[in-house]
Amino acid sequence: MYHLLIVDDEEKIRAVIREYALFGGYQVSEAADGMEALNLCKLNEYDLIVMDIMMPRLDGFSACKEIRKIRDVPIIMLSARGEEYDKLFGFELGIDDYVVKPFSPKELLARINAVLARRSAAAPETPPVLAFGGLEINIPARTVTVDGTKVEMTPKEYDLLFYLIQNKNLALSRNKLLSDIWGYDYFGDDRTIDTHIKNLRNNLGPYRDHIVTLRGVGYKFEE
Repeated sequence: MYHLLIVDDEEKIRAVIREYALFGGYQVSEAADGMEALNLCKLNEYDLIVMDIMMPRLDGFSACKEIRKIRDVPIIMLSARGEEYDKLFGFELGIDDYVVKPFSPKELLARINAVLARRSAAAPETPPVLAFGGLEINIPARTVTVDGTKVEMTPKEYDLLFYLIQNKNLALSRNKLLSDIWGYDYFGDDRTIDTHIKNLRNNLGPYRDHIVTLRGVGYKFEE
């Protein structure tokens, strides 16, 4: 049974999400602010976190950043604000989805199901360690090393690298990368992919040329 952590300073919203999640067969824990969520993540493992942005003590963005340092867990952000900047900032932090309040509990549950399905579908067929010369990707640990030195990457940079490698030598359009990695019709434009590719190449250092730009198309990982 998947274990969800619901983080929101409004008890009524937590109650609604909890009701639908329990009905959907999930185990549910709750936190009233980002600090409480961070402390719970230090003690427990969760399969997915649904977290509000505007909260006392520690806001959702800050909590997400701290949680990512200790746990690789999917995060769906909730916000009463639908500004593009907030969404972009959230995705740069590596969140998996963004839902604007007021929201449909049924839609939120569908998004939770979709995020968890994407995670579980990829895992069984993935070899534990991939190596390309001095570039090594440890899938279970979600770590990347370049010539023996560990490289710090954001969750979305890791997801992008793994997806490119999983589909190595195949031409992948920006729209396909956005759709398959972010998992739904993306609200922004393909500059997001270009930014992530640039950061990814910088992280790979001497192995940056494995990621090839296909003009007018997108990118591919060339072995």
